[in-house]
Amino acid sequence: MTPDGIAFASIVILLFCMGYFLLASPAFLFVKLDIPQVAQLLRGLFKAYFLMVSIAGAIGTVVFALTGKPAFVIGAGLITAFAFWAGRWFLRQWDAQIGARDAGDAQAVRRLRQLHLGGMLGNAVQLVAVVASIPYVAPI
Repeated sequence: MTPDGIAFASIVILLFCMGYFLLASPAFLFVKLDIPQVAQLLRGLFKAYFLMVSIAGAIGTVVFALTGKPAFVIGAGLITAFAFWAGRWFLRQWDAQIGARDAGDAQAVRRLRQLHLGGMLGNAVQLVAVVASIPYVAPI
């Protein structure tokens, strides 16, 4: 496999992670987050998403470094760093809102929904950036 093919394969792996989340997360818009099992399931989805994007982004960063694509090293590194640090922040916020919901805070469910929508928006922005970079990586 050529270096461009390997670089393209790393983009496909990253797209798989982001695409799965893009397809799975809107289903939670149709259920109430005041149901504890639903909120925990969505938290697990976010945790898996951030972990998968961190790992796939790290692999992509290494692959782009080995194939001599410095601009993509920076891009994949930024995606990896964002997934790592934003994931930690996001899950702490999610847990805090679940605790507030369990303590009787009526606004906690609204804040959980805002976190959900923000996570979906962040994924969509990153997904658009990765898709827009495909013509520069793939030898078409």
